[in-house]
Amino acid sequence: MIKHIVCFKLAEPSEEACNKCKEVLMSMVGKVPTVRDIEVGIDVLHSNRSYDVYLAVTVDDRDALSEYANDEYHCSVVKKHMHAVTASSVSVDFEI
Repeated sequence: MIKHIVCFKLAEPSEEACNKCKEVLMSMVGKVPTVRDIEVGIDVLHSNRSYDVYLAVTVDDRDALSEYANDEYHCSVVKKHMHAVTASSVSVDFEI
């Protein structure tokens, strides 16, 4: 299995914006077939080094990760929203 983690620093990290991101990210449940598990969190510390929103997605393997990355819903809804509101992001993908 592969764990895909992304941390997003929002351009305007208001509570409303963070909650909207969480809603959009969680909307992949049942719509992106390769997603086996999903977790989304919102930062509570708001320190200088903090990122605002955290996403962890679990998929079966590298092929499933590629399918996830190119999934129509993921690209047209989720990525579209996140790219519009994100100032920067970091990610890591690893086998579990």
